[in-house]
Amino acid sequence: MKAMILAAGRGERMRPLTDTTPKPLLPLAQTPLIEYHLRRLAAAGIREVLINTAWLGQQFPEQLGDGGRWGMKITYQHEQQALETGGGILKALDWLGAAPFLVVNGDVYCELEFDRLPMLSETDLAHLWLVPNPAHNPGGDFVLQAGRVSDQGQPRLTFSGIGLYRPALFDGCQPGRFGLAPLLRRAMAQQRISGTIYSGRWCDVGTPQRLQQLEQGLNADLG
Repeated sequence: MKAMILAAGRGERMRPLTDTTPKPLLPLAQTPLIEYHLRRLAAAGIREVLINTAWLGQQFPEQLGDGGRWGMKITYQHEQQALETGGGILKALDWLGAAPFLVVNGDVYCELEFDRLPMLSETDLAHLWLVPNPAHNPGGDFVLQAGRVSDQGQPRLTFSGIGLYRPALFDGCQPGRFGLAPLLRRAMAQQRISGTIYSGRWCDVGTPQRLQQLEQGLNADLG
């Protein structure tokens, strides 16, 4: 299986930290945030990873290299203007190929083990990992009932930013800048998305305060 890490965002809410460093490269306990994903992907046996970049994109290959230190090959997709989640994935489809692929948001921290990925059914277009709602998203995003993800109902959960997708999810899309959420909602209406609740440590590292709190938690575990 191939994997893609979304790392092209500007990180406005993380300024001034992101004025000089892309958000996925910000240090967390002295390790770039994105490296935690790379380590877990490598541990799961995933050997080919694409990272899309935009803001300060040259820093990614400078810091991460070709992936050899983790026993994988990293390909970089630089976007002159960030294409958002949907547009970035669509641009990478030729590289990702015809099989289901994993996509991870580069600005989240998650301890999900990628060697336990489910198999997509023949009719499903995606599998999403949902998490209990954090304080900054109390209303949640989607509903999970009997293993199926929906846009309607209660109680709602938050999308983790980690999903398994079929290329067919992007059928009919045109190159350019667009989000992933409308495609997911279209597939949900067709009952073609499965899901899992992940209750382990997860954080959308969206502000300097959240980054600091996450680091404090990790240091407490180590110390």
